[in-house]
This record gives sequence, C-alpha cells and structure tokens, in this order.
Amino acid sequence: MTIGCPECGALEDIPPLTARSYARCRTCHYPLERRSGRSLSAALACTTATFVLLFPANLAPLMSVHMLGAERSSFLSSGIVAIWNDGWVILALLLGMFGIVLPFVRFGGLLVVLGAVRLGCRARGIGALFRWMTWLDIWTMPDVYLVGCFVGYARVTQNLTGTIGPGGYCFIAAALLSMLTRASLDRRTVWRAIAAEKELPKGEASLSCQVCDMVEPISHEGLACPRCGLTLRARKTDAVVRAAALSLGALILTIPANFYAMTISTQLGRDQSHRIIDGVYQLFHLGLWQLGILIICTSIVIPVAKILGMAWFIASVWGRSRKHLRIKAHLYRWIDELGRWSYVDVFTIAAFVPLIHFDGMASAKPAIGATAFALVIFLTMAASRAFDPRLMWDVHMRRKP
Repeated sequence: MTIGCPECGALEDIPPLTARSYARCRTCHYPLERRSGRSLSAALACTTATFVLLFPANLAPLMSVHMLGAERSSFLSSGIVAIWNDGWVILALLLGMFGIVLPFVRFGGLLVVLGAVRLGCRARGIGALFRWMTWLDIWTMPDVYLVGCFVGYARVTQNLTGTIGPGGYCFIAAALLSMLTRASLDRRTVWRAIAAEKELPKGEASLSCQVCDMVEPISHEGLACPRCGLTLRARKTDAVVRAAALSLGALILTIPANFYAMTISTQLGRDQSHRIIDGVYQLFHLGLWQLGILIICTSIVIPVAKILGMAWFIASVWGRSRKHLRIKAHLYRWIDELGRWSYVDVFTIAAFVPLIHFDGMASAKPAIGATAFALVIFLTMAASRAFDPRLMWDVHMRRKP
C-alpha cells in the first residue's frame, strides 16, 4: 500500500499493521498510520453521541449567576448574540461558526461517512464528504469553547454565586466526546474503505493527493482525485505567497490585539478596560494561577510562536535551506495542531459577557482588542493551512540520487 507522506512528499509502502503498531515516514518521521487506540466503531459511537448531545447543549440553559436576588442565565449562543448586538459582527461570526455551526456540520457529516463505511455502503460522493469533514477538523472547536467556558465561569463565580445548567452538562459531555472522536478516528482505514491505494510501476513519476495521500501518475495533475475528488496538484498553488501574506496580516494585527482592550466592564457606573495581560494578572490575583498560565500559553506564546515559525518556514523555502528539516517539520505539525487553542481567550469573553449584565450595577462587553486577537488566530491558522510543508523537503529530495 503506497501513499505519499503529507509532510515531506516521500512515497512510503505501509505493510498491514497490528492493533498496537504504527508506521512513520522514514524521511521526516511523520506518523503515517497509528492503530493503537483507533477504532471505527468507537469513532462512530463517539460521533453519534456528540452530534446528539449538541442539540440539548445549545437549547438548554448553559449556566446561571445570582446577584442581590437577581438571576442571569445564559445559553451557548447567548454571548455570541450579545457580541453581535454590541456591533462586533466579525467576532460574533467567527465564534458562532467555530463554536456552534461547524460542530453540527462536521459531526453530522462525519456520522454519515462513518455510518456508510460501517455498513459497507460506497455511495457516490462519500469521499468528497469525508474530505470536507477532514478539512473542518481544526475549525470545529467545542473543546476549545468548553475550556473558555470553564475560564469564564471561574472568573464570574469569584464574586457571584453560579450554577451549571443542564445545557452546560450536555456541552461538557459533547466537548469531551468530540476529543475522543478525534483520538479514536482511524482516517487511513476510512480512506481505504472508500477506495484502496494502488501500486504504481517502479520509477514512474507520481504525485500524491494533499488530503487522502492517494498516489497517482504525474500525468494526472489537474484531474480529480479518484478517492476524495480534490484536484490533484504536485504542490499547493502559491503556497508560500499565500502563507506569507496571511502571516504578515497576523503580525500587523498583533499590535492592536495586545495593546487594546479585550473587554470593558462597568461596575456602578465606572468603566474598566482589560487587555490580555490584564486578564492574566486578574487570574493570578484571584489565585487561579493554573488558568493564568493556560491563557499565557494560548494567547501569547502560541500566537507569537506561530508567526515566528511560519517566518522560518517561508524563509527556508525561499533560501532553499537544507538545515534542520526534521525540526521544522515537527514544529510545523505542532503549530498547525495547537493554533486552534488560542481561541480560548475569546471564547471566554463569549462565556461571561451574558452573565455580567445587571442593569445599573454591573455589565461587560467586548472591545476592539478581542476582534483583532480573533483575526490574528484566524490568519495564523489559515497561513499554516495554506503552506505546503513538502516545499521545505523538495531541496532534500532533489539532492538524493
């Protein structure tokens, strides 16, 4: 079974694996296939449970707080609606898509794909559907939203009495099951069930699909992949230029994201603004140093590391560097995977804004820094998706006899 490594482009022959074994690329050490902890039945069960639980998680009350006899309850969408009503449309759209809309789309589509594979049904278009569900993986964030809710709830209940509603418990279960789905899904088995890999004659020039890693003759470039339907390209079109432009946009927006307020709170008629660093200081001051460290990592360390890492990758391609290729490959993998967790801070805003709304006494609303920060994370994620890590290895491949 020959596939193309998605990280370095090398062709690899994977033998049948046992239940606890895995296969790595011999060139870049990318994990091509892992059987340990992977199960089609478990992934189907977790996907089904997640999709079902998303309905009560969105329709039932998420959490409530009490202040001087007054009570405020929120739903999963309450903060996003409040952000929209305050005029922060871009922020509301990003959070609504990643936290509410895309989880329904992805787990609904994944349920269809896994159900069809489990029943042995090879319906037309199932490969294209799984391609889209694979692409939506990093953009679907119930787990990130859950952490944001925990941070927001912890901040609110330092001064107010709070309770978690039935929707909150359903959302906790759905978010945890979504993480189990990602961990148990054996993508390679699903792709092989849709269409098996094929052997190409030795020495024939070839290319591999950017999504399902199917190997095809180089003469098929520009045609649709027979398994997932993606247009076959030897490398992503204008990958370096697009990644550089998106990274530059993210770098410019880091200035307002860090120096302007993320939220503005009002207490007894007095306004107080909070930047990212102010929120971290508040968490440490309240004794929630674990959450403070989490916000430092997700809101400061990871975004900066992503921009610097992407600059290194782009410079490596432009300079045709052969140095530290495996280190850069591992760093790219971490950047691409961990970038989504930087949305914890903005999801925290969506969690506590609707709860702090006591007329005349206390209220909270987002500020311009929140939108700038959300766009920084979006652009860095888009940059890593636009970049093609195989370009860094092309010099190494051409050097080999």
